[in-house]
Amino acid sequence: MTTAAPFETLQAHLFADMEAVNGLIQTRMASEHAPRIPEVTAHLVNAGGKRLRPLLTLGAARMCGYGGSDHVKLAATVEFIHTATLLHDDVVDESAQRRGRPTANLLWDNKSSVLVGDYLFSRAFQLMVETGSLRVLDILSNASAVIAEGEVLQLTAAQNLKTDEAIYEQVIRGKTAALFSAAMEVGGVIAEAPEDQVRALFAYGDALGMAFQIVDDLLDYGGASATLGKNTGDDFRERKMSMPVILAVAAADAEERAFWVRVIEKGDQRDGDLEHAMSLMVRHDALTSTRETALQWADIAKAEMAKLPDHPLRPVLSDLADFVVSRVV
Repeated sequence: MTTAAPFETLQAHLFADMEAVNGLIQTRMASEHAPRIPEVTAHLVNAGGKRLRPLLTLGAARMCGYGGSDHVKLAATVEFIHTATLLHDDVVDESAQRRGRPTANLLWDNKSSVLVGDYLFSRAFQLMVETGSLRVLDILSNASAVIAEGEVLQLTAAQNLKTDEAIYEQVIRGKTAALFSAAMEVGGVIAEAPEDQVRALFAYGDALGMAFQIVDDLLDYGGASATLGKNTGDDFRERKMSMPVILAVAAADAEERAFWVRVIEKGDQRDGDLEHAMSLMVRHDALTSTRETALQWADIAKAEMAKLPDHPLRPVLSDLADFVVSRVV
């Protein structure tokens, strides 16, 4: 399997739909009275993101036989929600780089990023209401709440060595998997698919999102900034309790725990600490175990996709789960 093949195949299958989504995004991110809104939004929207989440909505709808146009509005809604959360995240994390470019809060300011993010959330709700589906509104508004909840939980879990795998999974289900699962679910709902198919779409998106975020956290301790759009060790510097850290802390002896207390809880980080942290992760197989967990979630995603009716997109979405984890295989 060529590493980029599933994603490129998905793009090719949904090219016309995605062109319509991109056109709608450009139209709806405009503002007659506040030119800074399209300036800030365009900086992030046009930064070369893969638009994976809207592709999932389009793919789910088409796989369930949908022939209308509301899936385009829902895909744009999903992308607006995602973009809004990125703008807010960069302010919260005080990030300087996103997708290999300076963040909006660095180029403009925190106030602009927060307020434009709020604008995009509002645009997202306008779009989802236009579909006339109360169930769609329920799914996406619930996902928005779960995303915010996950971000707040991450704030309380960060810098706290008591954070365990259960809390970590709750955090990443909120910050990442919730939108993946909602993106898939609304595609099935708008297509009026049978309930068992809608449940399988939701479960696929949830598992894919979990695998995606676990791999992203793993790559932070061994990925290239050129491919990630961020610097290796960003999570360490931000003192986030991601799975590699959680597993290394759980296996730590007294001396190692003192190290983790200094660098994570107290924030006293010095030259060479990132390298030492990674050596401890290797010593306790934390990186290997994290990778295995991501693979398990990918297997769950593939099992859920297998429950859906035969369709040209089904093997593509199944392969996508493998692709997500192939970044660390």
